[in-house]
Amino acid sequence: MKKANVLLLLFVTVLSACGGEKVMNTEKNLVDFVNPLMGTDSDYSLSNGNTYPAVALPWGMNFWTPQTGEMGNGWCYAYDAKKIRGIKQTHQPSPWINDYAAFSLMAVTGDLKFKEDERASWFSHKAEVSKPNYYKVYLADYDVTAEITPTERAAVFRFTFPENESSYILLDGFFKGSEVTILPKERKIIGYCRNNSGGVPDNFHNYFVAEFDKEFEVTHTWNGDQLTENSLKASGEHVGAVIGFKTQKGEVVHVKVASSFVSPEQAQLNLDREIGTKNFDKVLTDAESAWEKELSRIKVEGGTDDQLKTFYSCLYRVLLFPRKFHEINDNNEVIHYSPYNGKVLPGYMFTDNGFWDTFRAVFPFFTLMYPDINAQIMEGLANTYKESGWLPEWASPGHRGCMIGSNSASLIADSYLKGIRGYDIETLYEAILKNTKGYNEEITSVGRYGADYYNELGYVPYDVNINENAARTLEYAYDDFCVWKLAKELGRPQEEIDLFAKRAQNYKNVFDKESGLMRGKNEDGTFQSPFNPLKWGDAFTEGNSLHYTWSVFQDVNGLIDLMGGKEKFISTLDGVFEMPPKFDDSYYGGVIHEIREMQIANMGNYAHGNQPIQHMIYLYNFAGQPWKAQARVREVMDKLYTPQADGYCGDEDNGQTSAWYVFSSMGFYPVCPGTDEYVFGAPLFDKITLSLENGKTFTISGTNNSSDHVFVDDIKLNGKSYGANFIKHKDILNGGNLEFNMSAEPNKERGTTKESFPYSMSK
Repeated sequence: MKKANVLLLLFVTVLSACGGEKVMNTEKNLVDFVNPLMGTDSDYSLSNGNTYPAVALPWGMNFWTPQTGEMGNGWCYAYDAKKIRGIKQTHQPSPWINDYAAFSLMAVTGDLKFKEDERASWFSHKAEVSKPNYYKVYLADYDVTAEITPTERAAVFRFTFPENESSYILLDGFFKGSEVTILPKERKIIGYCRNNSGGVPDNFHNYFVAEFDKEFEVTHTWNGDQLTENSLKASGEHVGAVIGFKTQKGEVVHVKVASSFVSPEQAQLNLDREIGTKNFDKVLTDAESAWEKELSRIKVEGGTDDQLKTFYSCLYRVLLFPRKFHEINDNNEVIHYSPYNGKVLPGYMFTDNGFWDTFRAVFPFFTLMYPDINAQIMEGLANTYKESGWLPEWASPGHRGCMIGSNSASLIADSYLKGIRGYDIETLYEAILKNTKGYNEEITSVGRYGADYYNELGYVPYDVNINENAARTLEYAYDDFCVWKLAKELGRPQEEIDLFAKRAQNYKNVFDKESGLMRGKNEDGTFQSPFNPLKWGDAFTEGNSLHYTWSVFQDVNGLIDLMGGKEKFISTLDGVFEMPPKFDDSYYGGVIHEIREMQIANMGNYAHGNQPIQHMIYLYNFAGQPWKAQARVREVMDKLYTPQADGYCGDEDNGQTSAWYVFSSMGFYPVCPGTDEYVFGAPLFDKITLSLENGKTFTISGTNNSSDHVFVDDIKLNGKSYGANFIKHKDILNGGNLEFNMSAEPNKERGTTKESFPYSMSK
């Protein structure tokens, strides 16, 4: 197969249906490789990503998306849906967390239909265009084409109408409290929405303003199911506004929309500053340039068209979250509405992130490629602690009770240890220490649930009514490793440093030598019985013992010793892939979607669709068989990722499953954030060029790379032979070239000595 070299001007390989090859000389921007529909063929029972097509700028405060699901449905856009109810402003990080501050716009013609079920229009993917910076759809029931393009806090709609005496645009303020006011002389609708799924103060509002470029001939409002004609204002549980006019065939009506969590005046300021007099095409071009700037930080050469689309679609997902929750006031100062105490305060704020997912690869990616954004996020974490008393382990927009661990320690330590500055590290360290001592009883995901037991016994017991106890123990031990590393860097008292060094070894307390796996442990020191390593949940989080046993990021060598040596370690790794996809779902009382996604992937008990096991493949490098990591990584990339609507093998989760693909495509992965090492797999492409923030470039080459040359024969760094199974952060930041010489046969000599193994705490 011929390969496509991706530059801004490139040759794109196109395969015909009969299997022949054509090469077209095509001008194609990187944004054109992104498919925002990747992962949208999902539902409650089976996730192929659980994504929606986010029309947004990188880390934008507001996203927009077509809405196929009913108001309040976390699956707001389903690929197999047939009707669209509107295009809504969304802040949803996950269907399981759901949305907040949502409102929508919809165009209708003919008889006025304002209820969401009645107004929904048939649409087809054949008449739909989805890009990061642009969405277009044909609303077939009304003969209207709707388009939208975004800024960070605003957007422009373009509705193309047919000839009709009765054309309307509806603004739906959604439920849980909303208000609309129509201002005909100003051709505006202003108002607010208050819908949320938790994590907001009592004074939470999303204030919006919509400016039209056509005079209103009709002004109605609705409240619940009741339409009030010739009305200019409505407030209540669920209200909306209708403006109407006559239209000619092909007549275009524009709507400029912005919002603010601060005030109505700030919403208008956001609109004036980010759009002002710009027309649709200018905003579209600016949004494309914003995406092109970020996507082109990583330029790929070689690979099939599908691989390029998958790579850049994944990169798009990595750059969406966490979202900016701050705004710029009329004095050009950064301010934010605090989703923790309800005040408007100075400084950065980010939200919509679950660190249980994203500490693994998303934030290490930011430390490598976006240290400036990373520093802003760290300041936002410090602000969260000052405003709420806790670090935000899962925020949307404020604290949410979801998942386990105190993995903010990983983000903070990894950032500071990699030399990123510009934030209050002393406040953040204080917050980390508080996490280790307790938890918020109302939101058990904040702090450490079971901290008293963990600190006294060295583990969270199985029989004290604390769920997912073995998983908590393993994650707390890793987080304590991060605290230990940071404490040393900050020159903390030796007693404190030693305490966290000791606690970082607590993973040993839930290792069962009889089974050779991690296992729940009772308060009296006995292990849980009976024990089924295939049982999901119970002592573990969304996985089983075979998945969580590998969560010793900080001391893989110590885990190898516990298992009885490298041979046993390797055979246990192999066994996860080689066994049938059996499972025990009794804890949940039925098959949850994560189990089903593992079962149907045909990779044994390897559950790539959920985060706890995603680093596991790279652990072969710690035991002298790196060629197995090379082959398995390529297998996962080829088999479990595509650029289509079913393109993921589980929840995408705020960029984490995408970040795995981006890193793995480059040939390495951050197995243990908090260290300065990236562990090798094998590159997917012939060449990847990283444009680093310090002005230097780092190039990764895959010589002789192909679908059947997946093994690494040798590696050179800046022209010199390189024997390690990892590369250090500083070696990438210094710029240069990392060359993998690929082969069809594994090299079973390279990377097999202890000197080549990556970092382990006990090594």
